[in-house]
Amino acid sequence: TQEKINGVNGRIKIFLGNVLNREQMIEARQVVLDEFGKIDALINGAGGNNPRATTSPDLSFFDLPAEAMDFVMKLNLQGTILPSQVFGSIFAEQKEGNIINISSMNAFRPLTRIPAYSAAKAAVSNFTQWLAVHMAQEYSPNIRVNAIAPGFFMTQQNRFLLTDEKTGELTPRGKTIIDHTPMKRFGVPGDLSGVLLWLLSTASAFVTGIVVPVDGGFSAFSGV
Repeated sequence: TQEKINGVNGRIKIFLGNVLNREQMIEARQVVLDEFGKIDALINGAGGNNPRATTSPDLSFFDLPAEAMDFVMKLNLQGTILPSQVFGSIFAEQKEGNIINISSMNAFRPLTRIPAYSAAKAAVSNFTQWLAVHMAQEYSPNIRVNAIAPGFFMTQQNRFLLTDEKTGELTPRGKTIIDHTPMKRFGVPGDLSGVLLWLLSTASAFVTGIVVPVDGGFSAFSGV
Protein backbone atom coordinates (compact mmCIF):
# COMPACT_ATOMS: atom_id res chain seq x y z
CA THR A 1 0.00 0.00 0.00
CA GLN A 2 2.75 2.45 0.96
CA GLU A 3 4.63 1.84 -2.31
CA LYS A 4 1.47 2.15 -4.43
CA ILE A 5 0.44 5.51 -2.95
CA ASN A 6 3.95 6.93 -2.97
CA GLY A 7 4.30 5.92 -6.60
CA VAL A 8 1.10 7.56 -7.84
CA ASN A 9 -0.01 10.88 -6.39
CA GLY A 10 0.74 11.04 -2.70
CA ARG A 11 3.17 10.29 0.08
CA ILE A 12 2.45 7.91 2.91
CA LYS A 13 4.36 6.47 5.85
CA ILE A 14 2.99 3.40 7.59
CA PHE A 15 3.86 2.80 11.23
CA LEU A 16 2.38 -0.07 13.23
CA GLY A 17 1.50 0.84 16.80
CA ASN A 18 -0.80 -0.02 19.66
CA VAL A 19 -3.24 2.81 20.43
CA LEU A 20 -3.30 1.64 24.05
CA ASN A 21 0.47 2.03 24.43
CA ARG A 22 1.63 5.59 25.13
CA GLU A 23 5.27 4.93 24.24
CA GLN A 24 4.31 3.54 20.84
CA MET A 25 2.03 6.49 20.17
CA ILE A 26 4.83 8.91 21.06
CA GLU A 27 7.14 7.01 18.71
CA ALA A 28 4.51 7.17 15.96
CA ARG A 29 4.16 10.91 16.50
CA GLN A 30 7.91 11.36 16.08
CA VAL A 31 7.90 9.26 12.90
CA VAL A 32 5.28 11.57 11.40
CA LEU A 33 7.16 14.70 12.46
CA ASP A 34 10.44 13.36 11.07
CA GLU A 35 8.84 12.36 7.77
CA PHE A 36 6.51 15.30 7.16
CA GLY A 37 7.69 18.06 9.50
CA LYS A 38 4.22 18.86 10.80
CA ILE A 39 1.01 17.16 11.95
CA ASP A 40 -2.23 18.66 10.66
CA ALA A 41 -4.80 16.09 11.72
CA LEU A 42 -5.46 12.96 13.75
CA ILE A 43 -8.09 10.39 12.78
CA ASN A 44 -8.88 8.02 15.64
CA GLY A 45 -10.04 5.00 13.67
CA ALA A 46 -9.12 2.12 15.98
CA GLY A 47 -12.05 0.35 17.57
CA GLY A 48 -14.33 -2.65 17.42
CA ASN A 49 -16.32 -5.22 19.31
CA ASN A 50 -15.52 -8.70 20.60
CA PRO A 51 -17.74 -11.79 20.15
CA ARG A 52 -17.16 -12.65 23.81
CA ALA A 53 -18.70 -9.28 24.76
CA THR A 54 -21.80 -10.04 22.68
CA THR A 55 -24.89 -11.67 24.13
CA SER A 56 -26.30 -14.77 22.42
CA PRO A 57 -28.60 -17.70 23.22
CA ASP A 58 -25.54 -19.39 24.72
CA LEU A 59 -24.11 -16.34 26.50
CA SER A 60 -26.37 -14.12 28.59
CA PHE A 61 -25.59 -10.58 29.67
CA PHE A 62 -25.08 -11.88 33.21
CA ASP A 63 -22.30 -14.19 32.04
CA LEU A 64 -20.36 -11.84 29.78
CA PRO A 65 -16.71 -12.07 30.91
CA ALA A 66 -15.36 -8.90 32.47
CA GLU A 67 -12.12 -9.10 30.52
CA ALA A 68 -14.00 -9.11 27.21
CA MET A 69 -16.08 -6.12 28.27
CA ASP A 70 -12.94 -4.32 29.48
CA PHE A 71 -11.18 -4.98 26.18
CA VAL A 72 -14.01 -3.39 24.17
CA MET A 73 -14.22 -0.37 26.47
CA LYS A 74 -10.46 0.20 26.45
CA LEU A 75 -10.03 -0.29 22.70
CA ASN A 76 -12.79 2.15 21.76
CA LEU A 77 -12.57 4.79 24.49
CA GLN A 78 -9.00 4.72 25.75
CA GLY A 79 -7.90 3.97 22.19
CA THR A 80 -9.37 7.36 21.29
CA ILE A 81 -8.27 9.30 24.37
CA LEU A 82 -4.60 8.23 24.42
CA PRO A 83 -3.78 9.18 20.79
CA SER A 84 -5.67 12.44 21.34
CA GLN A 85 -3.40 13.20 24.29
CA VAL A 86 -0.20 12.36 22.43
CA PHE A 87 -1.00 14.06 19.13
CA GLY A 88 -3.23 16.73 20.65
CA SER A 89 -0.28 18.10 22.60
CA ILE A 90 1.32 18.99 19.25
CA PHE A 91 -1.84 20.80 18.18
CA ALA A 92 -1.84 22.71 21.46
CA GLU A 93 1.75 23.84 20.82
CA GLN A 94 1.18 24.89 17.21
CA LYS A 95 -2.25 26.42 17.97
CA GLU A 96 -4.01 24.52 15.20
CA GLY A 97 -5.06 21.00 14.37
CA ASN A 98 -7.95 18.70 13.64
CA ILE A 99 -9.08 15.57 15.45
CA ILE A 100 -11.68 13.23 13.94
CA ASN A 101 -13.05 10.46 16.14
CA ILE A 102 -15.11 7.48 14.99
CA SER A 103 -18.30 7.03 16.96
CA SER A 104 -21.27 4.83 15.99
CA MET A 105 -25.04 4.62 15.66
CA ASN A 106 -24.85 2.93 19.05
CA ALA A 107 -24.03 6.32 20.55
CA PHE A 108 -27.50 7.57 19.56
CA ARG A 109 -29.52 4.45 20.31
CA PRO A 110 -27.84 1.38 21.82
CA LEU A 111 -28.33 -1.79 19.84
CA THR A 112 -29.22 -5.14 21.32
CA ARG A 113 -26.56 -7.74 22.12
CA ILE A 114 -23.51 -5.42 22.26
CA PRO A 115 -23.61 -3.59 25.61
CA ALA A 116 -19.90 -2.76 25.96
CA TYR A 117 -19.56 -1.49 22.39
CA SER A 118 -22.69 0.65 22.75
CA ALA A 119 -21.48 2.16 26.01
CA ALA A 120 -17.97 2.74 24.65
CA LYS A 121 -19.15 4.55 21.52
CA ALA A 122 -21.53 6.73 23.55
CA ALA A 123 -18.49 7.65 25.63
CA VAL A 124 -16.52 8.49 22.46
CA SER A 125 -19.25 10.93 21.38
CA ASN A 126 -19.29 12.54 24.81
CA PHE A 127 -15.49 12.77 24.86
CA THR A 128 -15.56 14.38 21.41
CA GLN A 129 -17.75 17.20 22.71
CA TRP A 130 -15.67 17.63 25.86
CA LEU A 131 -12.37 17.75 23.98
CA ALA A 132 -13.73 20.18 21.36
CA VAL A 133 -14.60 22.69 24.07
CA HIS A 134 -11.38 22.10 26.00
CA MET A 135 -9.05 22.57 23.04
CA ALA A 136 -10.87 25.65 21.73
CA GLN A 137 -11.06 27.37 25.11
CA GLU A 138 -7.71 26.40 26.58
CA TYR A 139 -5.45 26.42 23.51
CA SER A 140 -6.89 27.73 20.24
CA PRO A 141 -10.21 27.98 18.38
CA ASN A 142 -8.23 26.71 15.39
CA ILE A 143 -8.12 23.26 16.99
CA ARG A 144 -11.29 21.41 16.06
CA VAL A 145 -12.61 18.06 17.30
CA ASN A 146 -15.50 16.23 15.65
CA ALA A 147 -16.71 12.68 15.15
CA ILE A 148 -18.30 10.57 12.46
CA ALA A 149 -20.98 8.05 13.44
CA PRO A 150 -21.17 5.38 10.74
CA GLY A 151 -24.41 3.50 10.30
CA PHE A 152 -24.30 -0.13 9.27
CA PHE A 153 -21.32 -1.20 7.20
CA MET A 154 -20.68 -4.87 6.48
CA THR A 155 -17.31 -5.83 7.97
CA GLN A 156 -15.53 -9.00 9.02
CA GLN A 157 -16.27 -8.00 12.60
CA ASN A 158 -20.07 -7.83 12.30
CA ARG A 159 -20.66 -10.22 9.41
CA PHE A 160 -21.54 -13.03 11.83
CA LEU A 161 -24.38 -10.89 13.19
CA LEU A 162 -25.76 -9.73 9.84
CA THR A 163 -25.47 -12.73 7.53
CA ASP A 164 -25.87 -16.49 7.85
CA GLU A 165 -22.41 -18.01 7.43
CA LYS A 166 -23.84 -21.08 5.67
CA THR A 167 -26.27 -19.45 3.22
CA GLY A 168 -24.93 -15.90 3.00
CA GLU A 169 -28.48 -14.63 3.45
CA LEU A 170 -29.29 -11.80 5.83
CA THR A 171 -30.06 -12.81 9.38
CA PRO A 172 -33.24 -11.46 11.01
CA ARG A 173 -31.01 -8.77 12.55
CA GLY A 174 -29.60 -7.85 9.14
CA LYS A 175 -33.08 -7.70 7.62
CA THR A 176 -34.30 -5.46 10.44
CA ILE A 177 -31.43 -3.05 9.84
CA ILE A 178 -32.16 -2.81 6.11
CA ASP A 179 -35.89 -2.38 6.82
CA HIS A 180 -35.06 0.56 9.11
CA THR A 181 -32.57 2.16 6.72
CA PRO A 182 -34.50 4.36 4.26
CA MET A 183 -31.74 4.02 1.64
CA LYS A 184 -32.17 0.21 1.81
CA ARG A 185 -28.53 -0.84 1.86
CA PHE A 186 -25.47 -1.19 4.02
CA GLY A 187 -22.82 1.49 3.80
CA VAL A 188 -19.59 1.10 1.84
CA PRO A 189 -16.25 2.71 2.78
CA GLY A 190 -16.59 5.43 0.14
CA ASP A 191 -19.71 6.70 1.86
CA LEU A 192 -17.53 8.04 4.68
CA SER A 193 -15.06 9.89 2.45
CA GLY A 194 -17.14 13.00 1.77
CA VAL A 195 -17.87 13.74 5.42
CA LEU A 196 -14.27 13.00 6.40
CA LEU A 197 -12.87 15.36 3.76
CA TRP A 198 -15.37 18.06 4.78
CA LEU A 199 -14.40 17.83 8.45
CA LEU A 200 -10.70 17.93 7.55
CA SER A 201 -11.06 20.94 5.26
CA THR A 202 -11.60 24.65 5.86
CA ALA A 203 -15.14 24.19 4.54
CA SER A 204 -15.97 23.15 8.13
CA ALA A 205 -13.84 25.84 9.79
CA PHE A 206 -16.70 26.90 12.09
CA VAL A 207 -17.65 23.34 13.05
CA THR A 208 -16.45 21.66 16.23
CA GLY A 209 -17.93 19.30 18.78
CA ILE A 210 -20.40 17.57 16.48
CA VAL A 211 -21.09 13.91 15.73
CA VAL A 212 -22.17 13.39 12.11
CA PRO A 213 -24.33 10.34 11.29
CA VAL A 214 -23.49 8.61 8.01
CA ASP A 215 -26.23 6.03 8.14
CA GLY A 216 -28.50 6.07 5.11
CA GLY A 217 -31.22 7.70 7.19
CA PHE A 218 -31.31 5.04 9.94
CA SER A 219 -31.23 7.55 12.80
CA ALA A 220 -34.01 9.64 11.21
CA PHE A 221 -36.49 6.78 10.72
CA SER A 222 -39.01 6.00 13.45
CA GLY A 223 -40.01 2.72 11.85
CA VAL A 224 -43.49 4.01 10.99
